[in-house]
Amino acid sequence: MSAGDEPVTTPDDFEHENETNYKPPPEKSIEEILQIDQEDESLRKYKETLLGQAQTGPIIVEPDNPRKVIVKRLVLVVADRPEVALDLTGDLSKLKKETFTIKEGVSYRIRIEFIVQREIVHGLKYIQKTSKLGLPVDKMTHMVGSFAPKTEIQSYTTAAEDAPSGLMARGGYSVHSLFTDDDKNEHLKWEWSFEIKKDWKD
Repeated sequence: MSAGDEPVTTPDDFEHENETNYKPPPEKSIEEILQIDQEDESLRKYKETLLGQAQTGPIIVEPDNPRKVIVKRLVLVVADRPEVALDLTGDLSKLKKETFTIKEGVSYRIRIEFIVQREIVHGLKYIQKTSKLGLPVDKMTHMVGSFAPKTEIQSYTTAAEDAPSGLMARGGYSVHSLFTDDDKNEHLKWEWSFEIKKDWKD
């Protein structure tokens, strides 16, 4: 999709993504989790494994950032090709002008890299809506999981997918992405684009 095309979704398009019958458990702090059932040895060891570094004290990687989840990069992963990444820490409005090129029919994955700090985040989800020429063509929801705070970057890689192929499949696509969780927190929402071509150099 060219930079002059009208956006096909609005900021409210993800508004009802989490409206299901599933009710997440009440959010608990790391301190509350550590205090529960301390006499249960097996549960204590499980919590130690789950919490890792966080059980020794608060983990705050970026003190000036109040978010629990800081999304860093989106990476396009194709076998035998250099990885291509979108930096999600700067001006997100510029991402619409950066276009990934994907060879038709190729198998690819998307990796999301992020930091979890301060508290555990429950039920992370990556939602992606794809449109071509203003018409929706695909929607994916990936259940990423629950993560304890760590000083290191954590990541999630989608299952392999095959890019569409054929003359009708070629062209530009607009993507709206959302990183959210069971508690309906919107950790990041951004737009980007990719182009399906007959070959990598076409």
